[in-house]
Amino acid sequence: MNSHDLLVILDLVGIFVFAISGALVAVRKQLDLFGVLVLAVTTGLGGGFLRDVLIDATPPAALQDWRYLTVPVAAGLLCFVFHPQVGRRESAVNVFDAFGLALFCVTGTAKALSYGLGPVPAALMGMVTAIGGGMVRDLLAGRVPVVFRGELYATPALVGAAIVTIGWQLDQELWLGAAVGGTTCLVWRLLALRLRWHAPLPRGSAST
Repeated sequence: MNSHDLLVILDLVGIFVFAISGALVAVRKQLDLFGVLVLAVTTGLGGGFLRDVLIDATPPAALQDWRYLTVPVAAGLLCFVFHPQVGRRESAVNVFDAFGLALFCVTGTAKALSYGLGPVPAALMGMVTAIGGGMVRDLLAGRVPVVFRGELYATPALVGAAIVTIGWQLDQELWLGAAVGGTTCLVWRLLALRLRWHAPLPRGSAST
């Protein structure tokens, strides 16, 4: 499998799990089918769409490849039909969101590197790709985006993206950098949720 095929597969898996998180938020908010599909699609495609526009990979992949739209729609339908109870649990949303964060920090970085960006801007693009969909989801659902709540969210994504760029600079196989970077991001995010780790807050502020 070449690096392009691996990147597409990881992108589609990331879209699916992020779309699941968006659909679960919609179910938890008791939205109708249209609302579930809108949140699923925008959550799944938001970060990648923003990445493609910023690195001038236009038209974005979501507008060129039918799979990029089919995958989040399928995820939304699955959640709407089979998981109405799970959608009311914040823990389920957070777990799927963590997997999406890890996958997108990898794919965003790898695609930026393939378009000629340097290590630092490519890592930033990886972070933007990872947090973009979740921000759109939370805004549409009337929630404060998780990245602004003091939780460790953008930092694990940036570190995971940085690991991918290091592997690229060392001429390592893409799958190796993707595995190490994605796993680092995922484990860090899940531990932060489990142990309630938070980013530094102004003195006197209370974490939520």
